Amino acid sequence: MTNTSAIHQVQVHSPLHQLQELATRSIMAEEEDLADMPRVVGVLAALLERVTERNDAAAELELAVAGAPAASAFRATTKPDITVRAYMARIARFAGCSPACYVVAYIYLDRLLRRRRRACAFSVDSYSVHRLLITAVLAAVKFMDDICYNNAYFAKVGGVSLPEMNYLEVDFLFGVGFDLNVSPETFGHYCAVLQSEMLCLELEPPPSPSPAPAARLHCFLSEDDTSSSSSSTQHQFSCVNSR
Repeated sequence: MTNTSAIHQVQVHSPLHQLQELATRSIMAEEEDLADMPRVVGVLAALLERVTERNDAAAELELAVAGAPAASAFRATTKPDITVRAYMARIARFAGCSPACYVVAYIYLDRLLRRRRRACAFSVDSYSVHRLLITAVLAAVKFMDDICYNNAYFAKVGGVSLPEMNYLEVDFLFGVGFDLNVSPETFGHYCAVLQSEMLCLELEPPPSPSPAPAARLHCFLSEDDTSSSSSSTQHQFSCVNSR
């Protein structure tokens, strides 16, 4: 468990500038921080960065056609300066949670996106990824770990105000339908997906410029096929891994 005195390093003065201050403090050390973290932290950060980049490109096309995206509590009015990788490293450094929490947070994000996808357009992009990430980790920590920090602490780690953190948590819980239980089969399935992503990161060549996708992608997996073969898992994950 991270010493509670560590939180004094992340005090902020204005909620309007918190994420910008996080960027200044975190970007320089993000690679070093991730090197000392569980591998799942780096893999999840890379996965979310990829999905975010794809959705940002798709959103530019949709903006000209459909106008402004639907309002959401998770959508910031401006893009935070801090990268997903640096933000993930910051959470991993200060949250003091078990590695399993990051897998469960990924599962919760998938459940949220599945449910929101049926109701309205909603995706992980540069405007929403930070709030989604800190809220998913908060929910996972409370469900998985016996001891965890309170919402005030997570609000400071995440660079949001306490009232906003509380609101995001409630909205997130309703968004997943309070479906927080994760079976061993589902947990193993998502671990396999993250392992697949880790292999792709190790084997893939440097990215080359490519046209923006025609449709917005979602970090979306089916939990109904947890007993399926690894080839099925690769197929389900292809929308995230494809370049």
